[in-house]
Amino acid sequence: MKAIILSGGRGKRLKPITDYIPKPLITIHNKPIIEWQIRYLKNHGIKHVIICIGYKNNQIKNFLKSKKNFGIKIEYSIEKKPLGTGGAIKKAAKSIKDKSFFVLNGDTITNIDLKKLKSKINSIASIELRTQFGVLITQKDKIKGFSEKKVINDLWMNAGIYHLSKNITKDLPIKGNIESTTFPKYARIGKLNFIKFRNVKWYSIDSYKDIENCSKEVEKIIK
Repeated sequence: MKAIILSGGRGKRLKPITDYIPKPLITIHNKPIIEWQIRYLKNHGIKHVIICIGYKNNQIKNFLKSKKNFGIKIEYSIEKKPLGTGGAIKKAAKSIKDKSFFVLNGDTITNIDLKKLKSKINSIASIELRTQFGVLITQKDKIKGFSEKKVINDLWMNAGIYHLSKNITKDLPIKGNIESTTFPKYARIGKLNFIKFRNVKWYSIDSYKDIENCSKEVEKIIK
């Protein structure tokens, strides 16, 4: 199977570093995000990756061209203007002939099992919602203790990894996000699935704190 990595964004939340390099080249424990993602996909048997790039795309291409040991075919889908996640997938998927493919957000570092995600078509990998802050343990009007970042049971969030049918591409917008266009439409008609992943490692690199936290774990997540 092939996989699409959505790496065309500007990474505004990580300014000023993204004024000089694109977000996929931000390093996590001495390797760029895009390298960790390619290693992750290769570990799950993916042999062909299509990378959607736009902002400072030559830097990404030059970096990957310099790496000769990935052992994976890399193709590019270049966006002259931002297309959103839906438009980016639609454009990139034109070169995919398989019945289905994976999609990975360009800022996601995880150990989610793609083989499990493959069991259902048009499915979203979901993880249990986690608080970003410490939680108070209370009884009546008294604080009894404190708990750090906590999993909230039975509330599931989109992990930014999808297994999509080639047929879905006809329903994707030319420009716009899949999360606000096609996914809600498919959900209403019962054509959208999700796979639950508990006790997995998952980071979305949106802040300097995310970089710091992921750097401590990434070598345990991806070999």
